[in-house]
Amino acid sequence: MSDLIPESDAPTPTTDKITQAARETIYLCNFRVSVDGEWLCLRELNDISLTPDPEVAREDPKDPIAIERLNLMNMAKLSIKGLIESALNLGRTLDSDYAPLQQFFVVMEHCLKHGLKTKKTFLGQNKSFWGPLELVEKLNPEAGEIAASVKDLPGLKTPLGRGRAWLRLALMQKKLSDYMKTIINRKDLLSEFYEPNALMMEEEGAVIAGLLVGLNVIDANLCMKGEDLDSQVGVIDFSMYLKDGGHSSKTTEGDGQITAILDQKNYVEELNRHLSASVNNLQAKVDALEKSNTKLTEELAVANNRIITLQEEMERVKEEHSYHLESAHKVSGSEDNADGQVLGDTWKQLKEETQLRLDVEKELELQIGMKQEMELAMKMLEKDICEKQDALMELRRHLDDLRTLNHQLSVKTQTSDATLKQKSEVISRLEEKANQMAATIKQLEHSEKDVVKQARSLNSAAWKLLHHQ
Repeated sequence: MSDLIPESDAPTPTTDKITQAARETIYLCNFRVSVDGEWLCLRELNDISLTPDPEVAREDPKDPIAIERLNLMNMAKLSIKGLIESALNLGRTLDSDYAPLQQFFVVMEHCLKHGLKTKKTFLGQNKSFWGPLELVEKLNPEAGEIAASVKDLPGLKTPLGRGRAWLRLALMQKKLSDYMKTIINRKDLLSEFYEPNALMMEEEGAVIAGLLVGLNVIDANLCMKGEDLDSQVGVIDFSMYLKDGGHSSKTTEGDGQITAILDQKNYVEELNRHLSASVNNLQAKVDALEKSNTKLTEELAVANNRIITLQEEMERVKEEHSYHLESAHKVSGSEDNADGQVLGDTWKQLKEETQLRLDVEKELELQIGMKQEMELAMKMLEKDICEKQDALMELRRHLDDLRTLNHQLSVKTQTSDATLKQKSEVISRLEEKANQMAATIKQLEHSEKDVVKQARSLNSAAWKLLHHQ
């Protein structure tokens, strides 16, 4: 079994941890994904033999990072294979609404995000795979056209949206495999963006780049002008890859059916628990943002009151200034002897009032600037809250889908248990009949021996009679 679930900025360490837990990909490292034909097999590590697989023989079977890489590689294999087969069966050009194509982009996004280094920005911490993709333009001149098209697309405001647009344009150009090989071969440049044990830095990245060659047979026509690539929620839909009852009945019998259904049920329950944790984390983030919004509103009201007070103070200073000027003119016309002393005092007081007025104007400008900054911060917080609420609704929808799937698997389990019980009863009846038949055969053997003895005695008696005659 395995799980790949579905990053954010936060002003405090506590909210930073909540945001990181909510946005970043969550991997269940106690389970392993493997590909069995065209189906996704989910196995718990405790149930796996201690003999390592050939493809991961060099890695620690309990290393969570290695398990994450292997899970992502297997999901990429399954997604690419399903996309190619469904596209060939469809027999037409793919568009943006094609579900397997959407899931392929989600899986590729998770692969590119694995092991990304966190970069600190003005608004907090940020993780984006747009930085590594920008290297392709420097290493391969053919990618310059894609990079220019991405930068010219209207409506793309985040590095995440530009990275998603780049993947779609590269697929339409049928150069995605070549571009991925180009950056994977330059690990000295990738080390600036990825941790040493990231998927793009290990052999799994080269395997995925090789698998992408098969996508060159697909024709895709994707329109991105009206698509919101910045705020899409990248969650892998595992229901497209889980085994159904019809397929498992063809491949396994008896206990094998029940084991497969129980494994899928346990996987869905584990995924359900992690989605619930993500929903709780997002709800806590929304509550924290609402509290911060309330606090900023109160500070804005205080700042507005302060600005009004300063404006009243400035008006009062202007009135006093005018009054002193009029007094100075009156004094200068009536008293010539005392004119010099009064005028000097008046000018001194005028300078003080002028300086006070300048200080008040500076304070007013500062308060206005703070008010504008707080209004901008409130708008950003409101936008962030809207995005978190959309993500929360999407996660709740996935949670409801998983609960429905869990219920269906429970019904299948109960049906399999009833079938197994019926088969056990039939086996018991057959064993009883077999025992009865064995006892009957033994009785017949004894009867045959008695008949043989009687026949021998009759033969001997007949010979004796013949000799007497």
